[in-house]
Formats: sequence, C-alpha cells, structure tokens
Amino acid sequence: MGTRTAIVGVGQTYHTSKRKDVNGQELINEAVRRALEDADLTLKDIDAIVIGNMDHFEAINCVDCWSVDGSGAFMKPIMKVTTGGSTGGTLGSCAYYHVASGLFDVVMAIGWEKNSESDTQAAISTCADPILERDFFGGAIGPNAAEYAMYMKQYGASEEDAAMVAVRDHNNALNNPYAHLRKHITVEDVMNSPVLCWPIKLLDSCPRSDGACAVIYAAEGRAEKIASRPAWVHASAVSHDYVYFGDYDWEAMPTLEATASRVYKRAGIVNPLKEIDVMELYLPFSTCGVIWMEHMWVCGRGESPRLIREGVFDMDGELPVNPSGGVLSTNPIGATALIRIGEAALQIMNKAGSRQVPNVNTAMATAFGSCYWFEATILRSGKP
Repeated sequence: MGTRTAIVGVGQTYHTSKRKDVNGQELINEAVRRALEDADLTLKDIDAIVIGNMDHFEAINCVDCWSVDGSGAFMKPIMKVTTGGSTGGTLGSCAYYHVASGLFDVVMAIGWEKNSESDTQAAISTCADPILERDFFGGAIGPNAAEYAMYMKQYGASEEDAAMVAVRDHNNALNNPYAHLRKHITVEDVMNSPVLCWPIKLLDSCPRSDGACAVIYAAEGRAEKIASRPAWVHASAVSHDYVYFGDYDWEAMPTLEATASRVYKRAGIVNPLKEIDVMELYLPFSTCGVIWMEHMWVCGRGESPRLIREGVFDMDGELPVNPSGGVLSTNPIGATALIRIGEAALQIMNKAGSRQVPNVNTAMATAFGSCYWFEATILRSGKP
C-alpha cells in the first residue's frame, strides 16, 4: 500500500469568466496562498509540486517552468502533468503517489486555466478525425449530445430529466462563494435556454472559467500534525482510452465502468449508493448526470431518471452529488477535476461551509476528459 496519505489543505480562486486583473502566474498564486493558509503551512514545508492545465489552450508548453513565480517552486522539484479535461484528477493522483511512494512527505498539486485567453473549441476540435467525425463530433458538446439522444431512445428518458440535474447543480452553487455561475434556475429556464446541440441546451452545459485550485497532500505522521481531521486517500483509479468516436461502446462506457469498479474494489465499497456519503463528479453536461450514475454502478440501467426525480442526489438526499455546484457552475478546465478532489476533501474535513453535507465520512471525486478518460478518488475520515 505504501505510505498512508491524506489531503490536509485546499485552496481555490474565486472563479469567473474573465480575470483581467491577474496574469496566469498571479492566478495560480492565489490558489497556492489559500491552500497554504488553509493548512497553516509555508512554502518551506512543501517538498515538491505537480502542476497542469490544458497547455495547448493557452499555448504555454513548459508550464512547470513558466509558472514558478506563481507556484513557489523555485529550487523545488516540480513536474507538469496534462491529460486533457481529466488533468485535475491526474494531478491529484500524481501528488498522492509521490507521497504514498515515500519519495516526498508533503506535495502540492496545482491546476489552473485562463480560458479567457484561449480558444477551447479550436483546440478540442482537432481531436476528431477531419473526414469522418469533425462535422458532428468536433468539440465537447457533440459526442455528449449523441450519447444522451441514444439513451433517451433506449430508456425513455427525457430532456426534463437532464434539466433537473442542471437545476440541482446550479442551485447548489448558490451556497458556494467560489463558484463561477451563482444564479437560481428552474427546469423551465433550462428548457427555454438556447439549443447548443440537441438535446443539450445552454443551461445544460458547463461554462468556461478562469481559475485555479491547489490541494496539499501529506504523509502519515505529518498529516495528523497539520490537519485536525485529514481526508485520507483510500483509493485512486484511472482508465484511459483513445478511439474513433463512432467506434466507442456508448452503451457500456468501458473506461468509466472500469474506473469505478477498480476504485470501489480498492476501497472495499460494494454498494456505492449506501456506502458513499457525498460525490463530487465531473459532469460537464447535465445529461452526463443522468447516464453516468448508472455506469458508476450507483443504480441499474435506465433507473437514474427515477432517482433524480425522487431527489436521491439532492443536498438532502441519500447520496448528495455536487454540493459545490460542480462543473456546470465552474469550469477552469485544468483545475476542474482537482476542484472535485478538493471539494470532496473539504466535505471530509468538515470545512465546506454552507455547502457542507452532515456526517461525511466517505467521499468520491471523479475526473473526465479527452476521448472518454476517467479517474476516481475515494477519500475517508479514517486511515486506510
């Protein structure tokens, strides 16, 4: 198992569509300072740093070197990691394994993005084959729209079911002072918003945010001295694939199912609906919040719409999902999945403020990106 490892500090910026007041290094530094303050540490206490973003968005290739003035990595080991939209999850896993391996005692993961200075659509569209796929699948919206269209036909789900996910996450964000979009919405608002790619509408979709997040991991022996209630890492899992979109198994979603199965097995979880207290999930579209619950073994095929309508995943439900407002409210892409880990840790540490779910002892965070890559982390209040 290696060295037992816990999250002891979390910091993030106030996210918005454009941070014209800071450059990238300054944006990063805001998250770093808040994480250090949260853990009552200084940069001298940090042994190593891992950092990442969607580097081709901002056209900054050596972000580890470029960011030193913001990250505080001067004369420290620093490593760049980028895996598309799942970068934040990879950063968390990388920092965790750096500590669990015994190589370092305290490691800080930093994710960031200045989407206002990048061309997201132009960058993402290049992942689709220009002859066979780009007209429909070029970009992030098309594949997920096709996925939900197929799901609706197979299981009789509706656009309103997805709209309820959008309403849940957007309205949860009202309790999160760091969230980008903080506006009360209704199902009617979602249904009347402009169609982006049927059946996905504007309010079904995540925004593009400027922001950063930093999460500090510490080894057993140090973690207990830093945090009164550390969030212990019990399991981490990842499944990456690269396929033509038309060849992907849309009904099985093998990478998500494999990731969920691995992380549950490593954490000893048999029934996630009953055994996990809160989930912070990377759901870039509300439609994903319907379909993907089933591929995470939370419920059977076609059962998710019923659970959503019954409020099972609401803040006061059996398994609260995205108390922070999730990706639908905040999406600084390179930081987005690290925010999920950080928010899950805050729930364990009982430091989530007005978005706190009572009595959280087990939390799950996920990451999603590229051509259906998934990562997952299980955190608990007790040591593994």
